[in-house]
Amino acid sequence: MFGVIIMMLNIKELATKGSPVTLTGTYDLSRMLAEREDIKVHGKLEAELTARTQSGIAHVEGTLKLPIEMPCSRCLQPVKETLDVPFKEMFASRSEVVPKEDEDEVHLTSEEHIKLDPYVEETVWLALPLAPLCKEDCEGLCPECGTNRNEGKCACNKDKIDPRLAGLADFFKS
Repeated sequence: MFGVIIMMLNIKELATKGSPVTLTGTYDLSRMLAEREDIKVHGKLEAELTARTQSGIAHVEGTLKLPIEMPCSRCLQPVKETLDVPFKEMFASRSEVVPKEDEDEVHLTSEEHIKLDPYVEETVWLALPLAPLCKEDCEGLCPECGTNRNEGKCACNKDKIDPRLAGLADFFKS
C-alpha cells in the first residue's frame, strides 16, 4: 500500500441510500510507480467510479485513466499513451449471503468503510502493458549494430550461417 489515493466507500450508507454514488477524483501514482524506471507518469490518475448496491452486494464500476510513457519493447523509442482501464469490484458484508456464482468475485468484509486504494492500485498494475510497441509493425533494433530499423537500413550482413557449417563457407570461396 503506497498511501497515494484516499478513496473510501461506506457500504452501509450506500445500501440505505439506495441510489448510485459517484466517486471521482485525480490521484498521483508517481510514488507507486517510482520503482519502475521504465515507466514515466505524465499526469495523474483520473478515476470515475460509480457504486451501487444490488441484493446486498456493493458494485463499484468505472474507468481509470493514466497518462504514461514507456519504451517500445522492440526499438526502445518512448511510447506515450493514456491507459484507459476498466474497473469493476464487488463487496459484501460477511453477514450477507452471496450467490454461488459470485463467490469468487465478491470481497467479503467485516468493515463498514472500504478503502478502495489497494483495488485501484492492483488494477493499474495489472493494466500496465508487458511489451509496449510504438507501432504494430515496429522493426526494432538490429541485433548486430543496434541501428533502429524503423529509421533506416543498416549495413550488417543478414545471411545467417549455421555455426556448425561455417567452416564450409571458406571451402567455396576458392
